[in-house]
Amino acid sequence: MYAIVKTGGKQYRVEQGQSLLVERLAADDGAKVELEPLLYVDGSQVVDGDDIGKVKVEAKVMAHERGQKLRVVKFKPKRGYRRRTGHRQELTRLEVTRIGTRGRARAAGASSPSTTAKTDGDGT
Repeated sequence: MYAIVKTGGKQYRVEQGQSLLVERLAADDGAKVELEPLLYVDGSQVVDGDDIGKVKVEAKVMAHERGQKLRVVKFKPKRGYRRRTGHRQELTRLEVTRIGTRGRARAAGASSPSTTAKTDGDGT
């Protein structure tokens, strides 16, 4: 079971229990965030398009980090122009805690009381 989620303008393939680095999210350490699913695959069941609203992907913010330093060099020959700058991307480490459909849990809970009510009504 896995899902494709979108965050920070990028797409990631995630599984439950997986840790991943994404662009900085405005959430505190330990907070739970919900990621936007684009595709959900569970065995032969594939959910996308209009039914993707039933899928829920939750993650926990583990830490905020900074990425590896990238060096940017600008150089124009014969002009004496040289510039060197650097950049470190702000990142958030997430751990995926739950992937699943919302309808599955509701359907199981809703069908149990109705079958119990029917058996009580028939037995009386």
